Amino acid sequence: MHPLFEVPAAHRAAWPARVPWQLPRCETTLWDNLDITARRYPEKAALIFFGRPFPYAELHREVEKLAGWLMHEAGVQHGDRVLVALQNSPQLVIAYLGILRTGAVIVPSNPMSKAAEFAHSIGDSGARVAIVAADLLAHVAASTDHLPPAAHLRQIVVTRYRDAMPAVIDEEEQPPAAWQPWLDADPALPAHAVRWTTVMERALTPAAYRGHADDLAAICYTSGTTGKPKGCMHTHRSLGHNVRAGPLWNGTSASDVMLGVVPAFHITGMQYCVHQTLYLGSTVVLMPRWDRDLAGRLIARHQVTGWTNIPTMVIDLLASPRLDALDLSSLRYIGGGGAAMPEAVAARLRERYALDYVEGYGLTETAAPSHSNPPQAARRQCLGIPYIGVDSRVVDPDSRRVLPPGETGEIVIHGPQLFVGYWQRPAETAQAFIELDGKRFFRSGDLGRMDTDGYFYIADRLKRMINASGFKVWPAEVENQLFAHPAIQEACVIGTHDAYRGETVKAVVVLRAEYQGRISAEEIEHWSRERMAAFKVPRVIEFADALPKSGSGKVMWRLLQEQENARAAGAS
Repeated sequence: MHPLFEVPAAHRAAWPARVPWQLPRCETTLWDNLDITARRYPEKAALIFFGRPFPYAELHREVEKLAGWLMHEAGVQHGDRVLVALQNSPQLVIAYLGILRTGAVIVPSNPMSKAAEFAHSIGDSGARVAIVAADLLAHVAASTDHLPPAAHLRQIVVTRYRDAMPAVIDEEEQPPAAWQPWLDADPALPAHAVRWTTVMERALTPAAYRGHADDLAAICYTSGTTGKPKGCMHTHRSLGHNVRAGPLWNGTSASDVMLGVVPAFHITGMQYCVHQTLYLGSTVVLMPRWDRDLAGRLIARHQVTGWTNIPTMVIDLLASPRLDALDLSSLRYIGGGGAAMPEAVAARLRERYALDYVEGYGLTETAAPSHSNPPQAARRQCLGIPYIGVDSRVVDPDSRRVLPPGETGEIVIHGPQLFVGYWQRPAETAQAFIELDGKRFFRSGDLGRMDTDGYFYIADRLKRMINASGFKVWPAEVENQLFAHPAIQEACVIGTHDAYRGETVKAVVVLRAEYQGRISAEEIEHWSRERMAAFKVPRVIEFADALPKSGSGKVMWRLLQEQENARAAGAS
């Protein structure tokens, strides 16, 4: 059992009724969840994809087939890393669980990534096998240009989304026409690649499962302040805590139907669209990308009861001219995080549908939520209170002294869902933690305060980071990419206000003398789109003669950020 943990007095009044303060130590794994649920609900739909149901028994069989092939044909062994680059789809769920069934480690990769970004995930994790969507094959294959031969992938499994879709799709579930090219993508395969359908046809039986709760389950990459993404190591135990805690907090069960549109390469989507639903035995309606009209139709068609999202999705849905024709009455729970929900939108959601948007807070390092609003006492523009089993405090960033309610400091977190460290980065791991009262606390890098009722609020960021629609962008990473452009002498990346995304990426650029007046902002943006995930691309580019520097020669990014903030405030 964990050491005795008691909810601080400040949080007790808001604590959800009949929700335990902590959970007993669990010794089963994420694979065990599917194995048990498939026996419990064999004919119940685990997944629905454009109208095609995947019952739990069928899902279990498909996972076993993939695991058998990974073990016997690809040579994947216990502890090996396998990269997955897919959007939300049955293949992604099967890939995640198939990897775990072998005892290997999932390396989720953003499907918006380009060759250099894939190369970092492959090279840093040591993955030698990848499971990718057909439309991404060219980028994944081109990763070899950025890696030494010893780090190249030895095997790629390539899948078409169309292979998991029904032959005939009802009008209500038809994907947008613009999706057809990547849903139907079917490129020629290189010699070291194999089709998903071929793997499944082999129907190989995997060896006996020998996983344990403390085995590494996933290495989830999060961008870093130094410009190089670092891998957060999560075990079955650390991921499993929030998988079990979520249904208790939100009151969900096997009877619920979830809308799975938050990208499952990200920790939130992985937890809510995959692991939690498989643990519960609920049904998830998978959407590979966001489209407000399709989302509205799917909610009505499948009587979706729960939807975890990012606020921009709700903002977009409520702005639809077809809103009056959409039936959202089945929703009982709606919530999410990654960015603050605007007060006016939350109020409209409440007035129109009697739904309170439940905001939460968490990071890749905390396996999604470390804080959440109690559903029965949710506050707007608020992180909520510490989650089940979590001890969170506000400390002075320098002295590490615990601060009283009302004072602003760094939010630090202790709990069973904390990651075990950064992959092959012991120094950065050590810097990420402090010890208080004999406990190991993670330093979030976010400045906030706690009120006298125990609710937490974000005040600012201790670290230099941009939050674009819930996607976290570290300026140093974007700057490193921009420096590769032959015309760019210097670049400083900051955040700027965006009416829809909340915040977006701006680059202040100094051009080399020979390129002055010969290159446009549009050309730099286009160049960036070919090399970076879309959410990292500078949407605003400003040319400058020079960047402000300190006496030691460091770029004064904070001064540029303050000037940008003042400009945005003056324009509003």
